[in-house]
Amino acid sequence: MSRVLTAAVERFPIAGAFTIARGSRTEAVVVLATITDTEGRVGRGECVPYARYGETVESVRDLILAQADAIAAGASRTDLLTAMKPGAARNALDCALFDLEAKQLGRPAWEIAGLSAPEVATTAYTLSLGDPKSMEAAARAATARPLLKVKLGGEGDPDRIAAVRRGAPRSRLVVDANEAWRPETLEANLAACVAAQVELIEQPLPAGEDEILATIPRPIPICADESLHDRAGLDALATRYDAINIKLDKAGGLTEAVMLAHEARARGFSLMIGCMVGTSLAMAPAMLLAHHADFVDLDGPLLLARDRDPALVFDGSLIHPPTPELWG
Repeated sequence: MSRVLTAAVERFPIAGAFTIARGSRTEAVVVLATITDTEGRVGRGECVPYARYGETVESVRDLILAQADAIAAGASRTDLLTAMKPGAARNALDCALFDLEAKQLGRPAWEIAGLSAPEVATTAYTLSLGDPKSMEAAARAATARPLLKVKLGGEGDPDRIAAVRRGAPRSRLVVDANEAWRPETLEANLAACVAAQVELIEQPLPAGEDEILATIPRPIPICADESLHDRAGLDALATRYDAINIKLDKAGGLTEAVMLAHEARARGFSLMIGCMVGTSLAMAPAMLLAHHADFVDLDGPLLLARDRDPALVFDGSLIHPPTPELWG
C-alpha cells in the first residue's frame, strides 16, 4: 500500500517564557510528520528538535522527508529502528505510523503496543528557572498542584530550592538541574534537597561527567535524562542512577520507549515519563506509558498559550488519555 509522507514546521507560543539552565524561549517549535494512505487515512506524529543533541528544526524535517520513499514502500516501525538513529525525527515517524496503524486496524495504539489501557495520570508542573524570589512566587501560584518540577541552574540552587518549598509547602517536589551542577557543589545541593524533602533529582551533572555519582551516598534518587537516550545506554547507568527519564524525542519513538521501559524496569530502575515543550499531539503517545511510571512529566501543553484542537483534557494536574481524534 503506497503512503505519502509530509513534514511541516509549526510554532506554538509559550505562556510567558520557559527557562532552564541552557537558556530561555518563548515558543515551542515542533515538526509534524503526516503519513496518508491510499484510503485517505492519516497518521500524525509530532517531535521537538533539541539543540542539546545537535538537532535543528531544518535537520529534523529533512531527516523525516528522507524516509519518504521508504515509507511509500511500506517501511514499518521496526524498520525505522535500524534505518534511523534515536532522536526527534524517528519519533515523529514512529508515532505517525502508530497512529496510522491504529486507524487502519481499528484498534487502539495501546493494544498494538502490547500495553494496558491508559489511565488518568497526575503530571508534574514545571517551574522555570529564575531568582529565588520569582521562583517562590511561581511556586505559591502553583501550590494547589500536587507535584512540581523545579528547574535549577547551578550557582545559588540551595536558595532556589528553599524558596520553592516556602512557596509550595505541601506539594511534592522533583528538581531538574539540566547538567548544571558540578562535583564541588553536589554536597550543598543534595543537603538543600534533603531539607526540602525533594523526592527525585534529575540529571545533576553533565552527561559523560557523572562518574562521581557511583561513589557518593545518594540520599535522594538520582534520575538520568541527558545521560540516557535508548536501551543501548542502560549499561553505563547501573551504578550511577536510580531512575531514568524516558522521552520519546530522545528514544526515537514509542516503539523504542516501550522496550526501554520494560528493560529498565527489569534492571531495577524507577521510571519517569517526560517530554519536551510540545503540544498535546506530542504528549498523547507518551500517555500510553504514564501509568507504568513512578513520575509523569507531560505538562508541555500546560506551558503553552495555545494548544492543538482537539487536545488532551487536563483537569488541574490530571491528564486524561487521548481520544482517537487526537492520536492513536
